[in-house]
Amino acid sequence: MPKNVRHVKKHTDIRLWKNGKRKKGSSTPQINQEPDNIFYTVPSKMVSSYVEKTTTAPVNIAVIKYWGKRDTSLILPTNSSLSVTLSQDQLQSKTTIRASPNFPSTRLWLNGVEEFNLEKNKRLQACLHETRFLRKIHEKSLLESGQKDYIPLSEYNLHICSENNFPTAAGLASSASGFACLVYALSQLFELPISATVLSRVARQGSGSACRSLFGGFVAWQMGQAEDGSDSQAVQIVPETHWPNLEVLICVVSDAKKGISSTEGMQSTVNSSELLKHRITHVVPNRMVKIENAILARDFQTFAEITMRDSNQFHAVCLDTFPPIFYLNDVSRAIIQLLTELNKSNNGIFKAAYTFDAGPNAVIYAPRENLREIVNLIARYFPPNQGSGNCEEYFNDHSSLFSQGESLGKLDLPIGFNSQVIPVFPNDSVKKILHTRVGEGPKLVSGNNDGLLNLEGLPKRLATK
Repeated sequence: MPKNVRHVKKHTDIRLWKNGKRKKGSSTPQINQEPDNIFYTVPSKMVSSYVEKTTTAPVNIAVIKYWGKRDTSLILPTNSSLSVTLSQDQLQSKTTIRASPNFPSTRLWLNGVEEFNLEKNKRLQACLHETRFLRKIHEKSLLESGQKDYIPLSEYNLHICSENNFPTAAGLASSASGFACLVYALSQLFELPISATVLSRVARQGSGSACRSLFGGFVAWQMGQAEDGSDSQAVQIVPETHWPNLEVLICVVSDAKKGISSTEGMQSTVNSSELLKHRITHVVPNRMVKIENAILARDFQTFAEITMRDSNQFHAVCLDTFPPIFYLNDVSRAIIQLLTELNKSNNGIFKAAYTFDAGPNAVIYAPRENLREIVNLIARYFPPNQGSGNCEEYFNDHSSLFSQGESLGKLDLPIGFNSQVIPVFPNDSVKKILHTRVGEGPKLVSGNNDGLLNLEGLPKRLATK
C-alpha cells in the first residue's frame, strides 16, 4: 500500500434507499470473503475551504444483456449479465466533485448544462444518501479512534460536474459510465474504505449497468435473490490483462438520442414479453456459465457465438414487446449480415462477434489479427462522408492496422466472400469507426488542472445554446 494512504477499517454495511427514502430494516450482510479491488483512498485535505476529487470511469458493453427489473426502485435485474469494460482512451466519463461548507446547496452540471430539481432525481439522491451515510460511519470511527481533526464532509453540500467524451443516450452506455464515475468520485471524496463490489451496490441504484463499470476487464453483475438487493452486485471475472489479443471496434451509426429510453423500454418488455420469461429462466443462466468458461479459456469461437446469439435474442425480446421496440435500423442489420458472411467465408470459424445494446451502434469483438480485414469491409460497404480513402475522422488508425498508402475499403475481399451480400450504403451511413481494447476500471485524476470546476466552484466549460 502506498505510504500516503491510510488503512482504515473496512465497512460493508449498505442500507438501501427506495423512492428516495431509506428502506427500513434493510442492510447488507457481512461478506464471507474479502472481495477484490479494495479502494484505499488518499486522505482529503482542506484547500481554501473546500475538498475536491476528480475521477474518470469507463463504458462497459454487455455480452450477456441486462434487460428488465424485478424491482424498479432498487434496480434489481431479472437476470444476471456479463460485460466487457472498454478502454478509457476513447470512451470515458469524467466527474469533479467539490465539497464546501460555503455551498448553500448541492448543484449538478451534466455536459455543461445545470440540472435542476435534484431532489426529484431519485437515482441521484439514492447514490448521494448512501455514500453520505457511509461517510458518517467513517467519521464516527475516526472520532472513536481519537482522530478529532477530520473534515465533516458528510455535512457539506456538493458541486458536481460531469462530462462524457461521447454522445449521451445514444446507446453507448453513457448512464453506466456516468453513475459509476459519480459513485467512485464520491467514494474518493468521502475516503470510503470499501471494496469495489460493495460500492457496486450503490452504483447499481443510480444505473443498473453502472455497477459493472466499477471494474476493468470482464465483469459479471450477479442478479442476487435478496429482496433488499444486498446480494445484487458486480464482481470481476478476470482483469483487462487476461485476453490481450481481444480488441474492439465500435461502428457509430447514429449519435442521436434514442426514441425509447432503456428504462422505459425494459419495463414495457417485462410487462408484455413472453419470450423474456423464457430467456431469464432457461437461457441466461446457462449462457452465463458457458461464456465465463470461454473467457477464462480465451476461447473466441464460443465467446463469439454466445455474444451474437445473446444480442440477437435481446433484440428479439424487444420485438416481442407489445407494442414492439425497434433499436436496430437498416444499417445495423446490414452490419450483422456483413459479419455473418465474413464468418461464413472462413468455414464457420468466427473472425468477429457483433453485439448491439439499446441502440443502432455496432460493437464488434475480434482478435487483433482480424481487425484490418473487418475495418476494410465496413469502409467498403459503408464509406465515409468524404468518399473512400484513409480518413482520420472516420477511422483513426492509431495502432497502424493499415500500411502507408493503403486506402480504407479498397483492399481485396476475403476468399469465398459473397460481394453481393449487401449493397454499398450511402456515404456517412456509418459516421465513424472507433478502435479500442479491453480496459481498466475507474481512475482518480491527480493533476491540479484536470478538474472540471473553476475557483468559484462553477464549470470551466458551459454548453452553448
